[in-house]
Amino acid sequence: MMKTSYDPGTDSLYIEVRPLPSKRTVEIEPDVMVDYGADGEPVGYDIQHASAKTDLIGRLILMPMAAE
Repeated sequence: MMKTSYDPGTDSLYIEVRPLPSKRTVEIEPDVMVDYGADGEPVGYDIQHASAKTDLIGRLILMPMAAE
């Protein structure tokens, strides 16, 4: 189950897609990091300046639903 955590003080959003530890983090675009698990699959997304990235956030949230 996906979990989200938003910090209004820093305008940062974390979307956890799998409850596993991160083994590496990659910046896929400015202010957007992807955390990958040991299996190489994403475990979470860290989005800075989240209020300016609502289109990206919508796609990330809908992506797991489309896979079900």
